[in-house]
Amino acid sequence: MLVLRTDTMLDSLEGFLQKCNSWEITILALPTAYWQELTSFLSQEKVALPPSLRLIIIGGEKALPERLKTWFECVGQQVRLVNNYGPTETTIGATICELSVADATLRELPIGRPIGNVQTYILNENRQPLPIGVPGELHIGGAGLARGYLNRPELTDERFIPNPFSDSPTDRLYKTGDLVRYLSDGNIEYVGRIDDQVKIRGFRVEIGEIEAALSQHPNLLSVAVALREDIPGQKSLVAYIVPVQESAPTVSELRDFLKQQLPDYMIPNVFVSLPALPITPNGKVDRRVLPAPDIKSLIQTLEFVAPQTPTEELVASIWKKVLGVEQASVNDNFFELGGHSLLATQVVSQLNSSLGLHLPLSKLFELPTVGSLSSYIDATLWTSENIENINTSDEREEFEL
Repeated sequence: MLVLRTDTMLDSLEGFLQKCNSWEITILALPTAYWQELTSFLSQEKVALPPSLRLIIIGGEKALPERLKTWFECVGQQVRLVNNYGPTETTIGATICELSVADATLRELPIGRPIGNVQTYILNENRQPLPIGVPGELHIGGAGLARGYLNRPELTDERFIPNPFSDSPTDRLYKTGDLVRYLSDGNIEYVGRIDDQVKIRGFRVEIGEIEAALSQHPNLLSVAVALREDIPGQKSLVAYIVPVQESAPTVSELRDFLKQQLPDYMIPNVFVSLPALPITPNGKVDRRVLPAPDIKSLIQTLEFVAPQTPTEELVASIWKKVLGVEQASVNDNFFELGGHSLLATQVVSQLNSSLGLHLPLSKLFELPTVGSLSSYIDATLWTSENIENINTSDEREEFEL
């Protein structure tokens, strides 16, 4: 039986595991980012995996060795864990590597070897094979290769090239753009990208597209966007902006501006205002010296308003813990403080656990401030208590009759 997850299954990690247990799931295919959140949850809450589970396949972005160590400390050898790599153009799965406790000591986790009916080649700029340890671009061929991009013949010709190692004139290879190298044991290790494409929470993101959209704002002089991982396992898109000082836009204005052009997963989590972007001697943005964002100094348009009600205090305390900030104002926006979908899952899970609610994840997106979310929670709790009181009253009247 195949189970396709619904959005409500991701409202909380605890609820997700309960569903897996009730349906007796045996195999899970998870985005790496979600698996890493699950690992943290298992470690903190001391929760066991469903006994039916025997295999977890992860993929979508780089897995962290420190999370693998935590995983085996929590789970042991109970469940097999397989790292999967493969772009959409090769029908997702191309290479696999079963991870073990010993792999937790590695600097980088390997993406493995090609599966059946898949061929992999690590080539230099002249399309010549490279030896062990030398980085090159990964090329993939085989039965799962796509035909190309719909209505984009130029891009198809650029990325899908004739296979120089095949006698068949129709065989092709897909140029992944991923920089990899062979390890001494034959496994492949991911090194990085040869362009500015990045992956965040399983989504491909072209940094240049975000910069192009952001630079169209009339009150910005220059922009740069970078993917940062200042906290291990928490990737964030950070936008560095040089505003027109007389009319500098707010974070909310910038986010609304980008939402008209880009999907939500491409909206930067953090906006950092700079007097000027650092430039290399050849006139390009020096991304290596872009400063780490300081959440405390993010652009804020509203004065701090302390939480007033018990619910506001609870929501604010959970935000501070999850986001790593010193304070959370009643009017602060969760996503403008650096929040994203996986952190939102943690917030909702902790709120549901603390209050005995079944708050859907979508509510945090609809009501992203401490005040608005707290008001909704209070209204929900009031309704629940009144329904319970009514039911109790009805039962008492029936008993008295």
